[in-house]
Parts: sequence; C-alpha cells; structure tokens
Amino acid sequence: MNDFRIGLALGGGGARGMSHIPVLEALDDLGIKPHAIAGTSIGAIFGAVYAGGLSGSGIRQIAMETFGDRNSVLASLWKLRPRKLTDLFDGNMVQFDPLKVLNAFVSDSLPETFEDLKTPLTVLATDFYGGKEVDIQSGPLLPAIAASIAIPAVFKPVRMDDRVLVDGGVVNPLPFDRLPEDCDFILAVDVVGSPVPRSGRQLPTSMDAIFGTSQLLMQTITTEKLKSRAPNLLVRPPHDNVRVLDFLKTKQILDRADPLRETVKRELASAIQNKEQNEK
Repeated sequence: MNDFRIGLALGGGGARGMSHIPVLEALDDLGIKPHAIAGTSIGAIFGAVYAGGLSGSGIRQIAMETFGDRNSVLASLWKLRPRKLTDLFDGNMVQFDPLKVLNAFVSDSLPETFEDLKTPLTVLATDFYGGKEVDIQSGPLLPAIAASIAIPAVFKPVRMDDRVLVDGGVVNPLPFDRLPEDCDFILAVDVVGSPVPRSGRQLPTSMDAIFGTSQLLMQTITTEKLKSRAPNLLVRPPHDNVRVLDFLKTKQILDRADPLRETVKRELASAIQNKEQNEK
C-alpha cells in the first residue's frame, strides 16, 4: 500500500469539519499515509495536524477534550474577546483574531513550519483585495492556517506578504484540484453542508443568513468544479441541523459521520486491489 499515492482533500465547512476525523481514522486503519494533503479552512487545521504526524484517533481525542466542556470553551473564547473599545466597533461586527484562536486551541498539536510536516501540505486562502486564490506550501504554519480559517464576520483577516487574506473557502471550498498530478487516487471530503432553519423562526437570523449564503456559494463553486473534474472518491457527511459554529455539537457530528470510516475503507481497499491486479 505504500506505493499507492493517495491525495487527500479536506474541505471547509466550520463545525461540520469534524466529519474529517472518521476519514483520517479510515486511512490509519488501512495503514495508508497520504502522498499529499490539501486543506481549506477547517480542513486546513485537520490537514496540518494529520500531516504533522498525529493519528486520526488522536485528533478525535483532542476534539472531544477541546469541545466536550461547554463552560471551558466559552471561558476560552471570553479570554480571546477584543479588549479595546475600538476593536469592538471597527466594522460593525465583533471579530476574533484567528491566530490567537489557533494558539489557544490547537497550537500544541502543530509544528512551527510546513517544512516540519511529515506529509506535504497545501493550505488554501483567499487574497481579499487581489480577488484570487492563494496556495501556501512553505513557511510558518500557524499564520497560513489562520488565514485559511478567517471566515468573514467571525475572524479578522490576516495580513501575509503584503496581502490581506481571508477564508480559503471563498474561492476553493474543496481543493482536490490542488493536489499533485502524480497521485494515484484522489479522496475528497466535502463538509460544506446547507442552511438549516431554526425552530420557531420563519426567517433566518442575520448571522444564519450570512453563513447560509456562504454555504450556498461554496456549494455552487464545488458543483461547477465537479463538472470538469472529479476526485476518485468524494464523501460527504449526512445532511443534519449542524451550523457553521456548532462546535459544541462535536460528539453529535462525529456520531453521525462515523459511517464514513467504513465507506472510505471499503472504497480504498477496492481501489488498491484493482491497482495491484492491473500491475500483475
């Protein structure tokens, strides 16, 4: 299996990105190490942690420990709130610094640079004023991921190399097209999801409208990409009522996504068997 080069694309989708974990566990079950990984937004976080050498089960444990205690999560976010009055009113919405959030929640699980990773990684971000995709493959890791997760209205944009960067999902929510051409098999995990109504409300809240519109735009981008090129295996978690920021539903998300583990194992094992037979 070591000569079966798998490219892994982990898409953006906020809290639904927890569904990436069963897929990573499936690769571990089969003893497969990806040839390369590309990640957008939440996919960039999981891609980086996995490329750094942490197992899927290890990532699951961290996720449960991080988001299993509501009070602990809220206390951490309270510490990360803007401290200056001017920061509270600099653009109509309160925004968190994505680099500080990463330092608080995942920095202990990440190496310092791309060069320290065990698997090649591409992190996707968006050049806000340049209006184009930015693929980051070298240099400091945390700032790149911070840029990739900088969802408008939640996180402040990140300045890197004289560019203002925001969430990579704006231009490439499922970056399977950024994996090397020498991959034998492309596995893509799409976790964007769809807007879901709130009980008792006929219209979405303002924040639900913002996030839901972003989901629809990202779905449109992916649908158009799939018309011209498709990964060998595209998996999606089941449709549910999880919203972009529902990280406190981590256990529920994982429970619903766990069947993906067997699906990926079955499909990959079949692909590997076919490749071996063709080489005989």
